[in-house]
Amino acid sequence: MVIEELKKEEAALAAPLAAQFRVKLRSFKGIISEPDIPAGEEELNEYLGMGYPVYVAREEGKPVGYAVLRVDGYCVWVESLFVLEEYRRRGIASALFDRAEEYAASIGEDTVYNYIHPNNEAVIAFLRSKGYSVLNLIEVRKPYAGEKIEGKVRVGENEFDY
Repeated sequence: MVIEELKKEEAALAAPLAAQFRVKLRSFKGIISEPDIPAGEEELNEYLGMGYPVYVAREEGKPVGYAVLRVDGYCVWVESLFVLEEYRRRGIASALFDRAEEYAASIGEDTVYNYIHPNNEAVIAFLRSKGYSVLNLIEVRKPYAGEKIEGKVRVGENEFDY
């Protein structure tokens, strides 16, 4: 496996990864969708255009995973972290995440921040294995038009629709 920083002219090669990542995220909300590869390429080009570091893991030249880092001053966010299902459990996500932590360390920081969907048990377990356990933020919004709320979640003394 090789991990390299993605160059703008290579965005089309990694676009299927970004498209699959969006499919996976939508599935956490019960939305079934198909990968939109042009939208994946557009998303990667936007990240690259804003100067976000994007790392791609390749096996035998094939892109199999990627990570996008959003750098806001000295705060590094893992904006996206995704590995194709058939390549999981091989250390690829760990290697990509390690690269994110190395980047943060290179600018004097000792952590990276992560937005995680509460249903994403696999990534929550992954982050715990990396020593991440501090809940830092809660995102609160109004329900989307037509959204069906099926559950509740408690954080401290507060209960939220979920």
